[in-house]
Amino acid sequence: MVNCSLSSLTLSHSPWISARHRIWKMHGFDDEEIARALALSVRDAYKPSRISDRKPEPKQIIEIPSSDEEDNNEDVRLQSDIQQAIEASKAQSASSSRTYSPQDSMSPALSPPAISAPSMLVRSSNAFPFDRAQLERERLERQKRLRPDLVEAQSKPQLDNEDEETDEDNMNGRSAKRQRLSHNSSTAHHSNIPSSSTRPTTEKAPRATTSGTQSREPTDTYFWNGELRQTANKYVEPSKDTRPLFRLTDILAPRDEISFAIISAYCVDFPWMYSFFNPSTPVIIVAQDSQGNETMKEVLPNWIKTTPFLRGGRGCMHMKASADTMFIFYKTGRLRVVVSTANLLPIDWRDIENSVWVQDIPLRPSPIPHASKANDFPAAWTRILHSLNVAPALITMVKNGHTDLPISRLEDLRRKWDFSKVKIHLVPSLAGKHEGWPKVIQSGHVALMKAVRDSGARTPKGKELVLECQGSSIGTYSTQWVNEFYCSARGDSAEEWLDQPRSRRTKLPYPPIKILFPSDKTVKDSALGEQGGGTMFCRRSQWEGAKFPRNLFHDSRSKRGGVLMHSKMIIATFRDTGPSNKGKAPQSDSETEPESDDEVVEVDAQGREEDKVIGWAYVGSHNFTPSAWGTLSGSGFNPILNNTNFELGIVFPLRSAEELERVACWERPPRKYVLGKDEPWMQSESAFLQRNEVVLRLGLQSFGYLESIMVVSEL
Repeated sequence: MVNCSLSSLTLSHSPWISARHRIWKMHGFDDEEIARALALSVRDAYKPSRISDRKPEPKQIIEIPSSDEEDNNEDVRLQSDIQQAIEASKAQSASSSRTYSPQDSMSPALSPPAISAPSMLVRSSNAFPFDRAQLERERLERQKRLRPDLVEAQSKPQLDNEDEETDEDNMNGRSAKRQRLSHNSSTAHHSNIPSSSTRPTTEKAPRATTSGTQSREPTDTYFWNGELRQTANKYVEPSKDTRPLFRLTDILAPRDEISFAIISAYCVDFPWMYSFFNPSTPVIIVAQDSQGNETMKEVLPNWIKTTPFLRGGRGCMHMKASADTMFIFYKTGRLRVVVSTANLLPIDWRDIENSVWVQDIPLRPSPIPHASKANDFPAAWTRILHSLNVAPALITMVKNGHTDLPISRLEDLRRKWDFSKVKIHLVPSLAGKHEGWPKVIQSGHVALMKAVRDSGARTPKGKELVLECQGSSIGTYSTQWVNEFYCSARGDSAEEWLDQPRSRRTKLPYPPIKILFPSDKTVKDSALGEQGGGTMFCRRSQWEGAKFPRNLFHDSRSKRGGVLMHSKMIIATFRDTGPSNKGKAPQSDSETEPESDDEVVEVDAQGREEDKVIGWAYVGSHNFTPSAWGTLSGSGFNPILNNTNFELGIVFPLRSAEELERVACWERPPRKYVLGKDEPWMQSESAFLQRNEVVLRLGLQSFGYLESIMVVSEL
């Protein structure tokens, strides 16, 4: 037994030893085992010898323990592997024709001590006494011969069971055993999201033939056709967690291949987010100024924070693209576009449920000319980024020395990348007053109307649209605004709505809309209880309002068990208009819904299979509130739309009941509130949150919530 302390070894060989120390610790060896291995390596590898003194090494018989013994006796395996490596090194030395001193191939800092100058030894240039990669290959070969049953079991896909991992834990590396899923696996059933950086993708990235040298990107999972998933969550019920999921570390992978990023969120934990990127990677982050001013400043090394203007400081920069990213540019030329409902906070990616859409965009073979009148997906993104004050931040980033950014101006997005595979439609809300149809149609619920039409999902004549609106904040509703929104959701022209007399618009009954919000009981019975309800907002004054539509409320319960949902989603379906349904909203106060999924109607608008739709879905940052979707005024000739917030989401058609169920993240049909028994969760009345009010306010302030606390319930 070699008696050598780890501390003394690391002091004398710190650069050389400490690197191996970290590697061995990562593989599960303790300090005593590492100390023995290091001592043996130093003693045997650099023992002075001459070629003439060397004799053929006798063959050594090494007992190979069974797999069970290996698991129970790591020390025996370590000693055997070390001895085998030493013998292999000596054999290589005997066959080499080169004679040199160890110092020839090592810097002074890495040179082993106590070796005299005349001492010579023979080594191959790449022989290190502890080649663990080679040893691991040999160990697997032994296991294959001795225990084929274990090899067969290990070769099967391994289901990820890492719900209790936080994203911070995942940053330093993940198990290579996580299951690989292709971007086409939306209909498959799996227990968790696979890593996007441990095994080869099922579809290779298209390579653009451009001049210059591109980086060779590590294997990854690509989503060339777009993918919608829920976020991984620590508190879901495993038996109900059956679909592929997204983690922030999956989305931002591979980290060192990211060349530039533009990210946006309402609330940001800057130190936490900074850890997801290489410190040298330039990042522009869009956030909210507490006074609503347009600002720009460097908040971290290579990070520029930019904020858009908000009228009078009121409102919310509530737009979230990936809750972490809007655009992730890779050194290979690939662009990843992400839209999400989550903030850039650990709680949003660990404790509460959110929804994320991801699509990878290939680089064009060569740039196309700029088209100032374009109105497609990348052109819409360009307008959004301009409104968020990103263009000046991009100029500042170049002035700060980042001259090799993949884009020099926002218009390069459309010129350089091929968005032809994108099938979803963007729906932004741009804070401010928008006057005239060309501007009104680009924002809020009027933009939703256009997206519904462009998706081929306009409500047909003779059909009725039923909406299920899931969110985390409740607004101040009136029958006029709800019908105004419903008109756009049908795909009907807002011009027709504005041409109706205002006196008539204010007296219409509520349309068939289900507002999903967790009841007080649902929050208290959830995995985190009242503590988890800190991001759900409804006020007593709203609920008890004389004309508040309490009969539209339904309980919001996740399909994945006792977790609370921060997802903002709308599911819209068509149904036949019968005598009992025409012009009426559901009025029943019973605990179950009179409508069922059997009433969903499939519409074949063009006579082709691919054109059949049963409705549409929205996913994004919009809550079902006037502040998020905007309010219309003016006339059909000169409309005016007022938006309080910046928001962003996507719309796509639903073509089957199966697709609808895959998309919806809540239990359907949702349970209707029983009036007099059920009430929505109101965090202002929570005993737990009141007891912790000081801590809560400090937390809100540190993450940017407190600046908008007076209006947050209507966001």
